[in-house]
Amino acid sequence: MTKYLRLVSRYPSAAAGIAIITTLIVMSVLTIIAIPYSKAIDMWRGGEQWQDNPINASPAWSNWFRDKKLPRTIKVASNPADIVETEIGGVRRALVPIEFEYNYDGFPSEVNLFINTDSEGPQPFARITWHTPDGREILISGRALRPNERISISQDRGLERRLGAIPHVALFKATNSDLALRGRYRAEVEVLLFDPNATVTAQLLSYGRVHGIAGTDHRRRDLVIAMLWGTPIALAFGLVAAVGTTITTLIIAAIGVWFGGRVDATIQRITEVNMILPLIPILVMVGTLYSTSIWLMLALVVGLGIFSSGIKQYRAMLLPIRESSYIEAARAYGAGNRRIIMRYMVPPVLPVLIPGFVSLIPAYVFLEASLAVLGLGDPVLPTWGKVMNDALSQGALYHGYYYWVLGPALLLMLTGLGFAMLGYTLDRIFNPRLRQI
Repeated sequence: MTKYLRLVSRYPSAAAGIAIITTLIVMSVLTIIAIPYSKAIDMWRGGEQWQDNPINASPAWSNWFRDKKLPRTIKVASNPADIVETEIGGVRRALVPIEFEYNYDGFPSEVNLFINTDSEGPQPFARITWHTPDGREILISGRALRPNERISISQDRGLERRLGAIPHVALFKATNSDLALRGRYRAEVEVLLFDPNATVTAQLLSYGRVHGIAGTDHRRRDLVIAMLWGTPIALAFGLVAAVGTTITTLIIAAIGVWFGGRVDATIQRITEVNMILPLIPILVMVGTLYSTSIWLMLALVVGLGIFSSGIKQYRAMLLPIRESSYIEAARAYGAGNRRIIMRYMVPPVLPVLIPGFVSLIPAYVFLEASLAVLGLGDPVLPTWGKVMNDALSQGALYHGYYYWVLGPALLLMLTGLGFAMLGYTLDRIFNPRLRQI
């Protein structure tokens, strides 16, 4: 083992491959610890927990490469100490100010106002006014309030007609300029309360166009969840499939070589039939007609991958071993068939098996991602392929949301590169025809 480690250390490509694989493994372990499976699934299903995130926002670091900075999400809640109350004819008037600084060139993607009241009498009435840094005052709307009122300012068509532009652009647009006006904005919510014991709070959300490390999707979900959890899922799928097919194929090939005759002939005929069966169409058919569970797909991949062309390759390696003198010696002292196969025939082939095994892992990772991109991924799990499928189905490339596809694609390429660099080096070490050291 020390000899092989020393040989591997002489190849820079192997060191780079090991570094990439180690990074992916560490990221997988930390992800499972920091975001347990149940929590990750709950987060990925979406819902109200993502209501503070913008829709289809690029990663925040993309601003590093922009001359005109796109805004981040600004969330401002009213301060109870700033609320001014007066009473007019038995009706309480509460003036709720919300102030915030806006220091971006681009416009928000959306603006929402949330007003919460606990009135038990007649519905309160609110009048909302917008104040810009250059002194303009814009009346947004007036309406009766429900207990938990959400006012979608960006979708107010009446306001859009009055302002002549989309509200979240018109409210922030500088005069005689196509850029947003920087400075301090103030939204004033004037509420008439008919219940003497009622209270009122307000919160303004100016949704940005950049968010987090990986951006968001059409359901406001933070894509970093899928980027992180897609790593252990991809590695586990690739590793289990590679181990299951490689070890089982080797053992079946050894059994056929040792017993020969009808056993070997049957194994070879099954292998030849299985070799002409197309794997992906079979998986597509099962996923379409039965289930897209990742565990079912994994079982099919392992089952169809056992009787592959590898059996014929291993058979060619094992035939000379069967005729070796130490095999004859083992038979002479009474070793059983199982002991001869597992202790004397299989181990000599394992070193040559390792490079192929390492190279198989990314192949199965790509297979799982390909199925997901085709719409046959597990509907529950957040995987790289599922993210790409969502992106393509929502027209991400057409609308310019390239980050949505590039994130998972980059991780897939990185995974393939790491295992390919390590597998290539191991092949040069263990394969006598390629060995240079």
